[in-house]
Amino acid sequence: MTTRTHATRAAHTPVQQAALLVGAVFLLVGVLGFIPGITTNYDTMKFATHDSGAELFGIFQVSILHNLVHLLFGIAGLAMSRTASGARTFLLVGGAIYLVLWLYGLVVGHDSAANFVPLNTADDWLHFVLGIGMIALGALLTRRTAPASRRM
Repeated sequence: MTTRTHATRAAHTPVQQAALLVGAVFLLVGVLGFIPGITTNYDTMKFATHDSGAELFGIFQVSILHNLVHLLFGIAGLAMSRTASGARTFLLVGGAIYLVLWLYGLVVGHDSAANFVPLNTADDWLHFVLGIGMIALGALLTRRTAPASRRM
């Protein structure tokens, strides 16, 4: 009678690894947004308004709501990375959400009351890159290659 002394771990697919990494980065960014020094003008951070003067790394305008969204995206990424289909969904849907945020940031004035997240120009373009990157990861890491055609 033999006994196993170690648990067998299921291998993670590339799309699961990507979703795990993206989720972990979002979680880290959400935490960093609450750390004075890493977030400049921390004392001016508001819950949800365009006049929150806090900036992550002195570049990206943040608020409490903005940081909470990053934390939630991170948790979603970690949870959904448990399966390949969940990871793909996280990357594709999350990427689409970030492209919508990019468009929202372009259309809504940065000083408008509708800019409640808040977003600045750096955020807008980061959202564009995140959206394209997440969609690309979700699509490219799960694409199936067609078998090579037979030559006669």
